[in-house]
Amino acid sequence: MNLAAVTDGTRMPGLRRCLQIFLFGLVVWASAGHAAGTSDQPVQKAGESKVYRLGTGDVINISVYGEEDLSRQKYRLPDSGVITFPFGEVRALGLSLVELENKVADGLRGGYLVNPRVSVSMEEYRPFYINGQVDKPGAYPYKPGLTVRMAVSIAGGFKERASMSNIFIQRENDDQHAQTKIGLDGAVSPGDTITVEESFF
Repeated sequence: MNLAAVTDGTRMPGLRRCLQIFLFGLVVWASAGHAAGTSDQPVQKAGESKVYRLGTGDVINISVYGEEDLSRQKYRLPDSGVITFPFGEVRALGLSLVELENKVADGLRGGYLVNPRVSVSMEEYRPFYINGQVDKPGAYPYKPGLTVRMAVSIAGGFKERASMSNIFIQRENDDQHAQTKIGLDGAVSPGDTITVEESFF
């Protein structure tokens, strides 16, 4: 009997089995990665679809390529929201950055520039406000992704008598100026006012 042949014969099926298991695992891993990528896609799109609207107090940069005299750097939007250009006025309140870019470009096109290239970016967001049972109530610069929990932390944290379950927010864009209850993980927008009530228990 050829001992080497027996040894090789017993090794080969085991080796094939290992290779089959490895390849199967590789396919499963690749499929799972693809599925995870596709399931994450709508979340990313949802985040990108949130359009920031300009308001009084926002500080923006308006750059017109090759035309420094037509650009505006660190421009704080006044109550009127009006930005003056040689071609006239542009009202920026309520516009997105892209909409403002288009308005400025349309005004410059033809009479001033053949093909104006305009870019608008945020320099500083208008503040949010927090009062009530926090250590340092007042106005603070807004930061993208701000939540009530983060806002309280920025304001020095809760006071001893603060009620974490009775927190209200007044939205800047609410014409009724209504205060609605909000949780610690609720989103805060620029210009919003947060009120932390006192706990009586």
